[in-house]
Amino acid sequence: MIAAPPARAQDEVPFVTTPDAVTAAMLDLADVSARDHVIDLGSGDGRIVIAAARRGATGLGVEIVPELVEQSRANARAAGVAARVEFREQDLFRTDLARATVVTMYLLPEVNLQLRPRLLALAPGTRLVSHDWDLGDWAPDRSVRIDVPDKALGRDKFSRVHVWVVPAQVHGRWCGGGATLDIVQRFQRFSAAVIGRDGPAPPLVFDGRIAASTLVGEGLRPVVLRLDGSDTLRRIDTASLAGLGPTAFVRAAEGAPCP
Repeated sequence: MIAAPPARAQDEVPFVTTPDAVTAAMLDLADVSARDHVIDLGSGDGRIVIAAARRGATGLGVEIVPELVEQSRANARAAGVAARVEFREQDLFRTDLARATVVTMYLLPEVNLQLRPRLLALAPGTRLVSHDWDLGDWAPDRSVRIDVPDKALGRDKFSRVHVWVVPAQVHGRWCGGGATLDIVQRFQRFSAAVIGRDGPAPPLVFDGRIAASTLVGEGLRPVVLRLDGSDTLRRIDTASLAGLGPTAFVRAAEGAPCP
């Protein structure tokens, strides 16, 4: 559980209207559709949530300024999407994000970093979209630059939009068929070493990227594994990397050896 930051850091985030072109880019990058529930942290006048609702999504906007919450509700009624959205006067650090499939943000860098542990803990595949500011050393999966000639904040007349896909948590030891799979994870990147059943041969080592709940080896190691639930990694590319051995690995208890 993350504690709310001292002095409510979100109180220091200024309200700056997100240009319509940037709003559209944020929703496009997240591929928002009627299947999604969008939570906008620091929702201002509600435009991101309302734009998502126009695409068929449901949404929640969280804002600490009461006048902006009332304005958002009025804007939603005027847009004809009030039944699909909700706006709350609420501390964003106390907002339950579990239902979100997409989280959008236009916050300050230090606020993003304070939120990062909670964002990483969301369901694998949840998309996170930030206007201008990043998440520190958690590199985005994709970034785009949007020209904004009338941008009010800063000297640059453009915005950057970043998107991350929350990866499954796979760090640790996995066991299967007498083989050991040790994974070291850093956000959506991983390195893995497989020690086989057939004696003390050097481990098979490969690196790759985690796309939601799928681990994809790169370069000369095109192995693909998928996390089923939270405790089984299944190999789904039986044609490649024959040396990998078993088709399923079960998560071991922390610090425990494979049998």
